[in-house]
Amino acid sequence: MTQARDLPLLAIIPLDKLLLHERHDQQRTPHLLEGLRGDQVLHNPPIVTPLHDRTGRFMVLDGAHRVLALQTLGLRHILAQVVEPDDPGLALNPWNHVLWDWDSEEFVDSVTSIPLLEVCPCGEERACQEVINKHAIALIRLPYKETLSVRPPVQDLFTRVDFLNSLVDRYKDRARMDRTNIQDVYALAKLYPTLTALVVLPRFRIEEVLYIAGTGHLLPTGSTRFTISPRALHVNYPLAELEAEKSLEEKDAYLQMWLQERLASKGVRYYGEATFLYDE
Repeated sequence: MTQARDLPLLAIIPLDKLLLHERHDQQRTPHLLEGLRGDQVLHNPPIVTPLHDRTGRFMVLDGAHRVLALQTLGLRHILAQVVEPDDPGLALNPWNHVLWDWDSEEFVDSVTSIPLLEVCPCGEERACQEVINKHAIALIRLPYKETLSVRPPVQDLFTRVDFLNSLVDRYKDRARMDRTNIQDVYALAKLYPTLTALVVLPRFRIEEVLYIAGTGHLLPTGSTRFTISPRALHVNYPLAELEAEKSLEEKDAYLQMWLQERLASKGVRYYGEATFLYDE
């Protein structure tokens, strides 16, 4: 591992030591496979964090589909950016799901048919408080109509995760869906003429997500949004080095040398301001 000059911490990690924390979208992997095979470099390392449970495992915070693509290619190791769970630059926020092209009443009927799940009309302020207090696993905001509170039968962590997956399963393959941090359904109705609903998802703490992943459970796809600053991007690390029949120690030694060469040639640049990339 190396962290020269306060650079992001990059490390070569065995792929079998990585855990996902969300269900993944199978449709995204073939496109990534094609890009990796064509470019023969890993452009942006996934971000991982150690579990600290003496197993040597890491949870993938961002870049799950890159991890799955490299596993499909048969690689044993990956280059990753490592951050600690309590890193001050690490933040976890929920995504919300905006749904469209499905009749709102059919959507609500589908959700209310989930056994033991309680779906009740609720005032906006109370509904938000129920999600904060973890009495509800989600809110459903219907276009120009009411807000529904979605409550599981019991409040323990794994029951909430199971019912959250059941909820997302009802619409992820039926409605068209985007992730958003917008919570104003009226604003979304202007952007999505066939708006079905806005599903406001709950906030989890980082230690909860680590515990969920460490015990083999998964959150719904597209439900969490980890951000880290600083972030290592456009690293363009050669796949040949990750594929090489070398030991982990040999691969780490090469990484150290490769990074020093990049620094010596002034190939590493830091941007302190918020940045938009147009070549992704």
